[in-house]
Amino acid sequence: MAQSIGSFIAARALCGLGAGGVFSMGMILSSDLVRIEYRGIYQSYVNLCLGTGGSLGLAFGGYLCDQVGWRGAFFVQLPFIFVYFIVAAWTTPADLGLKSQHKDQMTVFQLIKSIDLVGSALLVLSVTSLIMGLNLGGNVLSWSHPLVISSLVVSVVLALVFIPYERRVERAVMPISLLSKEPRASLIFGNFFGSIACNTMIFNTPLYFQAVKLASPTDSGLRLVASTIAVTISSVATGFIITWSKRLKPTVMIGDVFLLIGGYAASRIGVDTPDVVAMICVSLTSLGQGFAFPSLMVSVLATSDQEEQAVATTTLGLFRNLGSVMGVATSSWIFQNTLVYQLEERVTGPDKEAVIQLVRKSVHAIAGLDPLHKSQVIGAYASALRLTFLSAAFCAALMLIMHFRLRLPRLGSKD
Repeated sequence: MAQSIGSFIAARALCGLGAGGVFSMGMILSSDLVRIEYRGIYQSYVNLCLGTGGSLGLAFGGYLCDQVGWRGAFFVQLPFIFVYFIVAAWTTPADLGLKSQHKDQMTVFQLIKSIDLVGSALLVLSVTSLIMGLNLGGNVLSWSHPLVISSLVVSVVLALVFIPYERRVERAVMPISLLSKEPRASLIFGNFFGSIACNTMIFNTPLYFQAVKLASPTDSGLRLVASTIAVTISSVATGFIITWSKRLKPTVMIGDVFLLIGGYAASRIGVDTPDVVAMICVSLTSLGQGFAFPSLMVSVLATSDQEEQAVATTTLGLFRNLGSVMGVATSSWIFQNTLVYQLEERVTGPDKEAVIQLVRKSVHAIAGLDPLHKSQVIGAYASALRLTFLSAAFCAALMLIMHFRLRLPRLGSKD
């Protein structure tokens, strides 16, 4: 239904608002309904459903865009969303949640008023300003442009206001206490850097296949199915391993190592890399994601009291979502600035500027270039993507360092 890029972005923001609530409530409901000793098994079921849905989305998303356009690709999702709504309304227990006399006496207006709206606004505006500055700087505008400088300054100022405010507010959107006590602090921050690494790979891998391998959106999506299968298998296996062994750290460390290896391996792929090898390198990161993220979720719950589990779950999800946003923003910043430099260095000829503008506007234009310019542009894209994937490995290394010395309890014990 969108008639402009503004209305399209607004609609996507509304979708993100709903998706964030759905995933957060799903995690909270499962933590309330399932004992921690068996949470790994149920997390595996959740991951299996997510993996299956992700595989179908990757396999058919590009195909739908090619065949029916982006409007049709969004429209076909509506029946599935409606079915989810009916199932959720039918199966969710009406009396689920911690009981308190104070909460039962609150009106709807009082409940809404108790939400940390100011903290949420400060967080969103700070992150948005940071993303705007990073995306515009060196890419659309120069780093000395007033809009770029003001965006970055506003982001820092809002962050400095946000932290002390969250220390004082009763129901903080980001409880500072969770971020200052071990092992939850390292678990949450490691989860943040891991999310940056994963989304750097997810966001830029299709670009590798389309710009370097000149694959269509449909073929690019199909080549990512292997990654989705890898994350599904490892995440399902992780739940059963945790439930059987009652140990949390082994699967956390295995996931961190695979994330690091996958990011580094992806940074070595290039123009001449066989497609199968490239798919394996990318899939290593997905394999690590499947081991690490479910383990981190159960670890945070295992180190939290019952009354803390809802806020601990949403805080972990918040930092994972922030990592997703920052992964896209920072990787785009690294890629775009590196690509500009590489294109300037590699592309030659009297129509150099026209070629650079053309291929920066659309990767599909690369296939129509003459052989010389095509080779130069593909080489520039490959070099920019290698550095981008290396940044994912760097974030995975930070994640590994944070988790290396952690001491996590066995399931069923807080000792």
